[in-house]
Amino acid sequence: MTNLNEKQAVEKIRNNYIAKTEEVTKFEELKQLDKKVKRPAQIFGYTYGSVGALVLGTGMCLAMKVIGNLMPLGIVVGLLGIAMVCSTYPIYQKMLAKRKAQYSSQILQKSDELLNN
Repeated sequence: MTNLNEKQAVEKIRNNYIAKTEEVTKFEELKQLDKKVKRPAQIFGYTYGSVGALVLGTGMCLAMKVIGNLMPLGIVVGLLGIAMVCSTYPIYQKMLAKRKAQYSSQILQKSDELLNN
């Protein structure tokens, strides 16, 4: 049993040092296209949602008079943060749907090639 595990570990290490001169396979191309579709929407969602949460937190600190005596401003800033956080997912979905429509023909073509071979 140990020899089998050792052989697998050796093969794994060995594969890291083999020069990759092979062409990109169709499956790898399909995975890259899928990432190309999803990544911009994910980056937007995480960034916009995080900024919205920070704005909401700032508004809460202002409203509770932790930062200053600016409660009305804190309420406005907090509402802006709530609006940003609540709008993150719908905007993410629209971005993703737009990119899926843009790349769907390429992805379907590559997946059909893979499934038919």
